[in-house]
Amino acid sequence: MVRGSKRATSVVLLLGVASLLVSAALAHAQEDKKTDNDKPADPDTGESTVEEKTLGLLPNPLQKYGVKFAATYIGEVLGNGSGGLKRGAIYEGRLNLAVDADLRKLIGIDGLTFHANVFQIHGDGLSRSNLQNFFVVSGIEALPSTRLYEAYFEKQWGAKKVSLKFGQLAADSEFFNTKYTDVFTNASMGWPAITSVDLLSGGPSPPLAAMGTRLLVNFSEQLSGLVGIFDGNQAGPGPGDPQERNRYGLNFRINDPPLVLGQIQYAWNNKKGDPNLAGQVKFGGWRHFGAFPDQQLASNGVSLAAPASSGDPLLLAGDVGAWGVFEQQIYRVPHSDDRGIGVFVRAAGAPADRNLIDLYADAGIEFIGLYDSRPDDKFGIGIGYAHVSKRAQQLDADYRALVAPGWPVRSFEGLFTAVYQYQIRDGWTVQPNFQYIVHPGGGAANPSGPLAGRALKDAAVFGMRTTVKF
Repeated sequence: MVRGSKRATSVVLLLGVASLLVSAALAHAQEDKKTDNDKPADPDTGESTVEEKTLGLLPNPLQKYGVKFAATYIGEVLGNGSGGLKRGAIYEGRLNLAVDADLRKLIGIDGLTFHANVFQIHGDGLSRSNLQNFFVVSGIEALPSTRLYEAYFEKQWGAKKVSLKFGQLAADSEFFNTKYTDVFTNASMGWPAITSVDLLSGGPSPPLAAMGTRLLVNFSEQLSGLVGIFDGNQAGPGPGDPQERNRYGLNFRINDPPLVLGQIQYAWNNKKGDPNLAGQVKFGGWRHFGAFPDQQLASNGVSLAAPASSGDPLLLAGDVGAWGVFEQQIYRVPHSDDRGIGVFVRAAGAPADRNLIDLYADAGIEFIGLYDSRPDDKFGIGIGYAHVSKRAQQLDADYRALVAPGWPVRSFEGLFTAVYQYQIRDGWTVQPNFQYIVHPGGGAANPSGPLAGRALKDAAVFGMRTTVKF
């Protein structure tokens, strides 16, 4: 643990030095990108908490001093009429209270800002209670709690060409992401299932951010790079749900073996007013320095399903993974920048011996404000695929051979989803959505009831979400 802490601290210091060196070379660079990806983003929507459309109900008396408050409420009803662990419906909600401070206006420190937000989460979760699946059906699903999410400072140099964040951070709004998933309500269309399932405590994503630092360098108008160093287990080690081990988001852990994320991204036709269709590719990966359980073998070298098993999995050193993202606007509404049609594809892979999901892919299409009468409406169709690793499949086969004949061997989980976002007025939207889950849990066995030992059946999920920005 101490060795991991020293390693993380050394890398953080190196990032700080690197940012200062790069800033000197970029001191006179000009900002001309189409969108500003450095502003704090509200989870699930990706919109800035600094310049978002709201109902205008929340007073902001300190805005002239650089301090802005934001409040967003997301509430939804979800139900599965078939499949999964059981049929049923739930209500869940999340209030997001955020504050942003421009410290140049507030206390005269140029290029330094602060962002923090708190979640108040209530209700049940359909994936947790009814489905037991990988593609969690809601981006706000979490155990009921009031918790701190992000709290960080950001320093920028060279007309925002270099940015350094430090504090309690999330990774999902910057790494492995695409802007054409913002209409979807399924959690994996934000932070993909391969990272939320394979990484300890789900990785730095809702509802558990992690202590760390992130460096962004815009090398040119088209090319930029990201690297982030995070505490590798923000909930800390132990049994049970990680959200219970870090119930209020106040653990502030820094001594766990670190998680390193890196990404290179190249964009084209990304200047304001560019008449051509914009697009982007991203390539990245992760390296975790912690210990990960083997998906088949026990600590004494035999299958975990064998009678001679020690009962404890064999621990393997470290974990790695890689991803790629492609997004492209294929149609633009005349005289607009972002309205039109965009498509995306994401894919990732990780070693089969220490990861439950070893291959992942999703893709989709988003229609944005196609009609002048409805410029803020969106419609999206997406699909996803999460492959259960060969090593985990072998454990199922061992269990079938040694313990329970007929035990299902997991294979993959699939997702189809369609969502329409209807704007009632600025700051208020509703989103009817449909999701179809193929092989929940990869075709996992039902743990109880009359169908115990049989594979969970495909599930059809219907939902209605409303989002209100005050």
